[in-house]
Amino acid sequence: MDIRTLKYFLAVVREGSITRAAEILHTTQPNISRQLIALEEQAGVKLFKRGSRKIVLAEEGVFLYKRAQEIVELLERTEIDLALYNEVTSGDVYIGATEAPAMRLIAQAIRVLRENHPQVMHHFFSGNTQEVVEQLDKGLLNFAVLVDPSDLQKYDHIRFPVTDTVGILMRQDSPLAKLESIRPQDIKDKPLLCSRRLLKAGDLSRWFGEDMNKLDLALTFNLITTPAMMVEEGVGYAFTYDKLANSTEGSNLCFRPLEPKVETRLYLVWKKDQVLSKAAKAFLAQVQRTTANENNNAGEG
Repeated sequence: MDIRTLKYFLAVVREGSITRAAEILHTTQPNISRQLIALEEQAGVKLFKRGSRKIVLAEEGVFLYKRAQEIVELLERTEIDLALYNEVTSGDVYIGATEAPAMRLIAQAIRVLRENHPQVMHHFFSGNTQEVVEQLDKGLLNFAVLVDPSDLQKYDHIRFPVTDTVGILMRQDSPLAKLESIRPQDIKDKPLLCSRRLLKAGDLSRWFGEDMNKLDLALTFNLITTPAMMVEEGVGYAFTYDKLANSTEGSNLCFRPLEPKVETRLYLVWKKDQVLSKAAKAFLAQVQRTTANENNNAGEG
């Protein structure tokens, strides 16, 4: 199963036509047809549904399409990294993360790095922890920002010198906005929106002290942007982290921390024994300097 055949396969699926794929790849239709037949024989499965004039993938074909995209992307990225291996002034750094205020430290590192190496390009993949870890393990990401609880045994990591505070996002005119912090009994009868990451981690169950199913859970979410608008429209109260949604003065929303306090730690992780490009090494070094400065500032404070 060579890379050229996989590229032919991807082009046919994307274009929905062997003829158009042949035009784009500057080859002949019979050549692509032969390659696809050979690919099916080698894989031992049927990749396309027969009996239709359109290109329709079988279940096995859908699986191969996704995996082939990852393989080709990783190969092309490796070729670029090798070509630029000794060039710190250019290259690509791939970072995956869930929503977290600590990403401001990553932003600070990128800003400083680009002042010295403006040709370095950073690419962000946003998703939940499982999605980010899958991309990291496949080699499609250089780094990931993970939140406790996370299995760090197979990764090298840096612990960020900050924690994320969990609380409730609500409307400014909410009765609970008069409180300085939110206790479990304050929200027992309130419609709630909750981050799936917080639910899975178990932090809220421990804080609440009872089964979360006893609460009026209206919906769950991965990212806070849309749920924040729902809170603003009066759908309910959202469990989230501080500073992710705009709750500054002048906003219709406000944030109140939980009582007792619930905080989570964050880490920048990368695969052990991973060979990093010069650009990735420069990024890592700058993150280390940024976190060290943050630690020093905290010590002085």
